[in-house]
Amino acid sequence: MKVIVSAGGTGGHIYPALAIIDMLKKEYKDLDILYIGTHNRMEKDIIPKMGIKYETLKIYGVSKRIYLNLKNCFLINEAFHKCHKIIKEFKPDLVIGAGGYVTYPVIKTAQRMGIKTFIHEQNSFSGKTNVALGKKATLVGVSFENSVKDYKKCKGKVFIMGNPCGKRALDIKPIKKSDIGFKDNKPLVVAVAGSLGSVTINKSFKEVLTSLNDKNYQFLYITGQKYYDEFIKGLTLPDNVKVVPYFENLSGLLKNTDALISRSGASTMSEVIALKVPTIFIPSPYVANNHQYYNAIDLVNKKAALMIEEKDFSKDLLLSKIDELLNNSKEIKNNLESISVVDSEKVFISEIKGIFK
Repeated sequence: MKVIVSAGGTGGHIYPALAIIDMLKKEYKDLDILYIGTHNRMEKDIIPKMGIKYETLKIYGVSKRIYLNLKNCFLINEAFHKCHKIIKEFKPDLVIGAGGYVTYPVIKTAQRMGIKTFIHEQNSFSGKTNVALGKKATLVGVSFENSVKDYKKCKGKVFIMGNPCGKRALDIKPIKKSDIGFKDNKPLVVAVAGSLGSVTINKSFKEVLTSLNDKNYQFLYITGQKYYDEFIKGLTLPDNVKVVPYFENLSGLLKNTDALISRSGASTMSEVIALKVPTIFIPSPYVANNHQYYNAIDLVNKKAALMIEEKDFSKDLLLSKIDELLNNSKEIKNNLESISVVDSEKVFISEIKGIFK
């Protein structure tokens, strides 16, 4: 089985792609994977380190600057030519796209060449790239039932498979609090502003972190690699607080996390549900269709999470929400337990096998 996988830009696309690769590896022992990503985003570092063959495309998203969009038109044309060459040489049985603008020339070229394609949509509001590519996809797997309507024009099959990151998180080895210098017998609160970090969240959290010295919990703050040096400059932290730029195995740490503060991207949502982590969501207001708000509100309405909108964020509000979360963690975990989770692996493999019968 030869498969090309493409996803890029953020962890919200990359980690579901990796989870899909893991599922394929379990089922197909002769699996040969080639990953196509961008030349300058986080996948260029993550994927090669995992021993997966990697090809780059020099391509950018839509910009507010006209000259960059004109330049990108030329680059997209070059990307199509490169994709045709790669696909012709690799001869894949299947080409998979898990989101991000880099997937467009990869999937579109495969469809033109008559190769089977699969699209995975992580969010409740589908991305424009996925909707466009989904029209001629062999299969489209969505994470939310709400997304099915976005693919009415799909000529292939659309099915609900959830987000495979949840299953992947369950299989990852746990990390103890003491492994990162904390006490195992004290509550741990972890805060992270998405895989790339956030300028606005970082700015708000400086005041929060310096006021935690009298709290009975420990606090880990993840800034994002791009912002770490600026964030810690001149910052004096209480003994119960640690700040890091990035955490390699956050899923493993979440297994021993008592409260999480996070954006509400689709991959995070799937891990929170799978690992039953009490969470305060701060949805990013800067994403298309405000989809992070709608991702989060679903759990909030089920009393399975708390939420603070970024416009309402304040130190006092956050600290009160942390106390509320820790005091009601048992109830929240029970509510997370009651949420139905699709067996992504079983559904995905069944559908993939179906197109090769």
